[in-house]
Amino acid sequence: MRLRLLFTLLLTTFVVAETAGSTTFTLRDGSRAEVEIVADGLGIPWGMAFLSDDELIVTEREGGIVLLDLKSGDVNELSGGSQVRASGQGGMLDVAVPPGYTSGDWLYFTYAKEINDQGVTTLARARLEGTLLNDWTELLVTKSASSTGRHFGSRIAVGAEDLLYITVGDRGVRENGQDLETHAGTILRLHRDGRVPSDNPFTSQPEALPEIWSYGHRNVQGLVYDRNNERLWAIEHGPRGGDELNLIVAKGNYGWPIVSHGMEYWGPVKVGEATTKPGYQDPLKVYIPSIAPGSLVLYEHEAFADWKGSLFAGALKLRHINRIILDEAGIPVGEERLLEDFGQRIRAIAVGPEGYLYFSTDSGMIGRIKPAE
Repeated sequence: MRLRLLFTLLLTTFVVAETAGSTTFTLRDGSRAEVEIVADGLGIPWGMAFLSDDELIVTEREGGIVLLDLKSGDVNELSGGSQVRASGQGGMLDVAVPPGYTSGDWLYFTYAKEINDQGVTTLARARLEGTLLNDWTELLVTKSASSTGRHFGSRIAVGAEDLLYITVGDRGVRENGQDLETHAGTILRLHRDGRVPSDNPFTSQPEALPEIWSYGHRNVQGLVYDRNNERLWAIEHGPRGGDELNLIVAKGNYGWPIVSHGMEYWGPVKVGEATTKPGYQDPLKVYIPSIAPGSLVLYEHEAFADWKGSLFAGALKLRHINRIILDEAGIPVGEERLLEDFGQRIRAIAVGPEGYLYFSTDSGMIGRIKPAE
């Protein structure tokens, strides 16, 4: 068991109170918020999900899975997980807890598995009993092998009924984005037991993998399902510029690498043929320069009334939390950047049962934003 001390972080962002030692800051609507750090010393907390009001399960990219008690601050290591290929951008990746979770239900994980000295994005499930992950079962070892060490994805979104959506990056091989015979560069749709839904769009197409829901993605690291409006949102990394927020539709081709707003890393040359083209899905929001999105959540609580209905993404390169303001039709109409002066790569975001916004950083911290007292 790892122990840590709860402490409050001093930071300056937006309009910070002038009182010396203040930890509060002003939001766009004029309300006040404060930041607390609830855990530190973790190994790149990559995924987070709530098991209960006070328990947060956290994956560490190096391979660990821990349970954080938000009341005591205790961090308990869980056993029973899989061996992972913790190399490059790979390792233990996301965790998802279905709505209505009760003790003994399935939990879902993605991670990089080593096969023939290559990394492969893999989906598994397990049941938690105490600090033991029982019945660890691989549901899908994707066809996405690559020795590059890049672009594994991988986020999980729990959809309607018993469906899961899983993202797989292009694995650093651009051509994968338009190749339906690989899972790389796609978003997948499965039943929670790993079966392929009969209404997936490519089940009757011989030269396509039946798990694929959408394709033409570079590296989706943010994914969330809006149950009220039956919308699947994804946010993905562009190359140099051109990060995209996309509304995902069945059989949608999101263009990579043919259609892109990004530039080559080696010079001022555009990637692809165009920024828009018939037959391809256009993003609803593009980031130039890149923020390097690391996660995506939908805020539906009352703790911050002005946030309701907004999307939030972690930003790795520009180091902030990115609020995307949507109108009633789901069109992005504004943006707010939180914690810009925090100076941390924001990896994962989760919304707590009380409506606080929890976030993790690549430096090993987990914090929360709550209304100022």
